[in-house]
Amino acid sequence: MKHLLEHDWEIIPAGGATGKAFFASKNNEKLFLKRNSSPFLAVLSAEGIVPKLIWTKRMENGDVITAQECLNGREFKPGEMTQDGVAELLKKIHESSPLLSMLGRIGKAPYKPEMMLEEVTSALDEELASHHSVHEALEFLKSELLNVNCETFTVCHGDVNHNNWLLSENGEIYLIDWDGAAIADPAMDIGPLLYWYIPRTEWNHWLEIYGLEYTDHLQIRLKWYVIAHTLLAIGWHKNQQRYQEMEFWIEFLETILHEN
Repeated sequence: MKHLLEHDWEIIPAGGATGKAFFASKNNEKLFLKRNSSPFLAVLSAEGIVPKLIWTKRMENGDVITAQECLNGREFKPGEMTQDGVAELLKKIHESSPLLSMLGRIGKAPYKPEMMLEEVTSALDEELASHHSVHEALEFLKSELLNVNCETFTVCHGDVNHNNWLLSENGEIYLIDWDGAAIADPAMDIGPLLYWYIPRTEWNHWLEIYGLEYTDHLQIRLKWYVIAHTLLAIGWHKNQQRYQEMEFWIEFLETILHEN
């Protein structure tokens, strides 16, 4: 990685499960480097959704390295997810024709609810699937599958956790880590964001900023997708032997299932 840059650059791993990301710094200049990012990154940069793409270089072994502007800023705190700028940026993403076109060109097919249900089922071992709350949630996903149809699929991020939202020192908002991007029902993003971060009394305001009316059909879609996300989280944490986190998501699942 270091030979891509001039001398005197300090390069350190940026963390993450893949080990493909690095920070490079020299004097007051900082770059975020990543190995084999999707071509999608260039369009995200052009749309102002991620920090600016500086350059792309192909290595002799075929790897492609991208360098992005490394901004002075920080991750969002959970309580900051209520601000209007989050709804506005997500709306911009979901309505972006260039993003949708690029995902189609790189071979992304629509990610339909039945595909997500299949992924959820595969993520749960026999012990989890027999847990009373997990079983109840699976039955809900199956029974409501035909009721979550959506006419317009959009580009969805797939993981709207507050750690993926960045606030620059100039107040600009970015959404990063697009490895899980999909063409899907926008409720796949909106559902988790609302359930995780937005008080129920503020849902109508949030949806008004985004540009949606809170209908019975939308409510079912939001609940369906947040339950699906939650079951995936439960299965993942158990597979990683992170049992405390698994129990947290099981408790969260129970609050959704028994909401009024």
